[in-house]
Amino acid sequence: MSGPSTHARLLRLLRDRGPQSRAELGDLVELSRTRIGAELDRLTELGLIEEAGLAESRGGRRPAVVRINSGLRFAGVNVGATSVDVAVTDGELHVLEHIAEEIDVREGPDHVLGRVTYLIGKLRDQGHLPQLHGLGIGLPGPVSFRDGVPYAPPIMPGWDQFPVRDNLTRELGCPVLVDNDVNVMALGEQHVGVARTSEDFLFVKIGTGVGCGIVVNGEVYRGANGSAGDIGHIQVEEDGPACGCGNLGCLEALFSGAALARAALAVASSGESPFLAVRLQERGILAATDVADALAAGDPVAGRLVREGGRRVGLVLAGLVSFFNPDLIVIGGGVARIGHVLLAEIRSAVYRRSLPLATNNLPLVVSELGETSGVIGAARMISDLVYR
Repeated sequence: MSGPSTHARLLRLLRDRGPQSRAELGDLVELSRTRIGAELDRLTELGLIEEAGLAESRGGRRPAVVRINSGLRFAGVNVGATSVDVAVTDGELHVLEHIAEEIDVREGPDHVLGRVTYLIGKLRDQGHLPQLHGLGIGLPGPVSFRDGVPYAPPIMPGWDQFPVRDNLTRELGCPVLVDNDVNVMALGEQHVGVARTSEDFLFVKIGTGVGCGIVVNGEVYRGANGSAGDIGHIQVEEDGPACGCGNLGCLEALFSGAALARAALAVASSGESPFLAVRLQERGILAATDVADALAAGDPVAGRLVREGGRRVGLVLAGLVSFFNPDLIVIGGGVARIGHVLLAEIRSAVYRRSLPLATNNLPLVVSELGETSGVIGAARMISDLVYR
C-alpha cells in the first residue's frame, strides 16, 4: 500500500500540530523550499490552508506561518444503543459545539438518521456550521467500511445493509464515512486521548455491547470485511446464556451493560443483594449504573459481579495480547466507569495469562475522554478523507 500523498501529509501535520512555518513543514516532509512553496500555494488555492501571520524571528526575516483554513467544519456523530452525539469541529478538530439526545437505535435507520440530520440542521441554524465539509459517523454494530452500510447488527433491527453513507451524503451534500463506533472511539483516543503516542494499541469499549478497536502502525485495522475487533462475540462459556447474535456464551452476553443489568435484576429479585433489592423496589428497573452504586456502597454481591465480568474480559484480552502484542490497552464505554475494581480484575487476568514478554511495560488504562472520544474520532476519520 502506498503512503499518503504530500498534500495529505502536510494537511495532517497542520491538523495534528497546529500552525507551522513553511520552513518547518519543509523539514518535516523533507522537501526543498521551492517544492514546499509550490505545494502550499496549491493547498491555499484549494481553500484548505491559509496564512496565519508571522512566526517569531530567529534572526533575519520573520517566517510566514500557515494553518488549516479556519472556515473548515467537520461533523462527528456517534450513535449508541440509547443516544446520539453530534459535534462540530474546525479543521484542526477542536470541538466547537457538542449536542446529544436520547434515542433508541432499535427504532430504525429512518428515525435515527432523521434525528442526526435534524441535529446537524440545528447546529447550522445556531451559526456553528456555515458550511459542512464532511461528516463521520460511528454505529454500534458491524459495518462494511467500504460500502458504508451496517451488516447484520445484532442490536439494530432494520439496519441491515441500510445505505447510511449514501443516505447522509444525499441529505447533507458532503462527503460521509461510516464505521463501527469502537473504531471511531479508537481514533479519538489516538488523536487527543491517552493513545496519542501509541502506534499499536487496543481500545476496548464495554457498554451496552463489547467491542475492540485495533490500531496497527497508527492505522485502524478493520480486517477483510470490516468486522475485525468484534470481541463481544467470542465465546467464553460453551453453555453460557444466549447472545443477541444467536450464539451461546459470548462475552457480551456475560458481561456488558445489558448483561450486568440482567445479573443485577437476578440478585435483587432473589434478595441476594439487599442494596439492589431496595433499588429495584424504588425504581422498578435496574441498570449497570446501579451495580456501580452498589459497589461504591460496599455491596459484596455487586463486587462479585464486577470481578467475574472483569475476569472474563481479561481472559479474552489476554488472548489478544498474546496474538497482537499491543503497546497499550485503553478501556472505555459506560461500564468502564465502574472504576478501579473492574480495571484491577482485567489487569490481573491479562498479566497472569499472557506471556511476560507481551505484558512487559504494557499499560492498561481507562479512557480519559469519556463521551467525546466517539465524536472526535468520527471527525478525525472524515478529515483523513478530505485531507488526502
